[in-house]
Amino acid sequence: MALTRSAVRLFSNRFAQACQVRGYADMSLTFAAPAQVLYNHAAVKQIDVPSFSGSFGILPAHVPTLAVLKPGVVTVYENDGAAKKFFVSSGTVTINEDSTVQLLAEEAVPVSDLDINAAKELLSQAQSQLASASTDVAKAEAQISIEVTEALVKACE
Repeated sequence: MALTRSAVRLFSNRFAQACQVRGYADMSLTFAAPAQVLYNHAAVKQIDVPSFSGSFGILPAHVPTLAVLKPGVVTVYENDGAAKKFFVSSGTVTINEDSTVQLLAEEAVPVSDLDINAAKELLSQAQSQLASASTDVAKAEAQISIEVTEALVKACE
């Protein structure tokens, strides 16, 4: 029983230290793509990201993580309550122990700037490329295009 109390006391102390080190109430976001910086060390409440291991939300004091972004919508919940949505084609997300988050996207576009008709046309073109692909490399590239454009169409809907 004494061992159990010691373990609980040790866990409680480490949890409290982790919350203090990570700045439990604060989360800083850097979100960039090659042509633009969308957030530069901005304080935010929450971030939802699409990942190959499944979509997940990021809150302050999230466990440190490194993940690959899949094509889809990243939602940033700002401190003023606004939710901003961005379509990303791919990239990485890094969550650090100090509650800083880096989102690096290959491409990032505000969902409000997307055109569903253009997205559907891109999907049709990608499907045609797959149908006419004659090499394994061409087939793989067409499959990637289809995956991205399907997510793009879904983001527009």
